[in-house]
Amino acid sequence: MRFGLFFAFFGGLMGCALPSDPVIAPPVPDAAPVLAAPAPPEDARRVDEFDTTTEAQRIAAATPAVGGQLLGNAVLTLGDPTRPGFWVETTLVEAERAGRVELIGGNKGVEVTLFPGDGSGRISLAALRVLEVALTALIEVEVYADQ
Repeated sequence: MRFGLFFAFFGGLMGCALPSDPVIAPPVPDAAPVLAAPAPPEDARRVDEFDTTTEAQRIAAATPAVGGQLLGNAVLTLGDPTRPGFWVETTLVEAERAGRVELIGGNKGVEVTLFPGDGSGRISLAALRVLEVALTALIEVEVYADQ
């Protein structure tokens, strides 16, 4: 039975005309998103006005690479909403570097630029939106540095 279906399917395909023009695959976006974004307008009032990242940037940041060095856990709150891009300020780093954060107990992560911070950790508006958590929430994350 399986062989009959196989031959019926592929036999039908063999009778199909092939296009005369070559098929060109769509361009693949860069694996690493541009984590920076333009500053929001001075008259911004709504969340979507403060988050100036593009849909392509959000999609790319939402699929961070796996691996890297686990630096530790952090509790983060919303940082300055006028500071654009995907970033986290944390005491777990001493210098700016690329990395990612992953929700503890969740299955979401986001690629960010890690900045040294003092006191409580902060996360960008754009990164919080990718993680799909409330903007007023305290979120617990694992912080990873790219190697």
